[in-house]
Parts: sequence; C-alpha cells; structure tokens
Amino acid sequence: MRKIAPNAVRQPANLSIDSQLMAEAKGLNVNVSRAAEAGIAEAVAAEKTRLWKLENRATMVAWNDYVDKHGIPLAEHRQF
Repeated sequence: MRKIAPNAVRQPANLSIDSQLMAEAKGLNVNVSRAAEAGIAEAVAAEKTRLWKLENRATMVAWNDYVDKHGIPLAEHRQF
C-alpha cells in the first residue's frame, strides 16, 4: 500500500458520506480526512494494477506460452 506523506499538499474536497458512518467515525476519533485519503489511495492503486494487467496481458500470455513450450530459461542453474 502507498504511504501518504504527512506533509503532502492537500486539496479540499466535498464528499457525501453516510451520516451513520460519519457519526461512528467521529465517535471513535477517526481522522475522516486521512481515512478517506487512504481509501482513495487504495482505490487508485487497485485501478492502476488492473490497468497494468490489461495493458500487459498479451505479454504475460506470450511469456507463459514460451515457458510451457521451452521451460524456464536457465532452469539448469537454479539451486532450488
């Protein structure tokens, strides 16, 4: 998971959040801004991963086909 810099420049944002969830978070002294930021960072990382897999799917399929046909390169030098 991406670390969020505590001194990063922050931008105000308007969010709509379930009122019960917000009350519970405040009652538990949860820093809602930081929690939202962490959730957004996690969503961004997941989407970047999904897009990378889509963009590189053909290469991964080709590599797996190569390994299926020819084995792992330099496998004879593996010590495990």
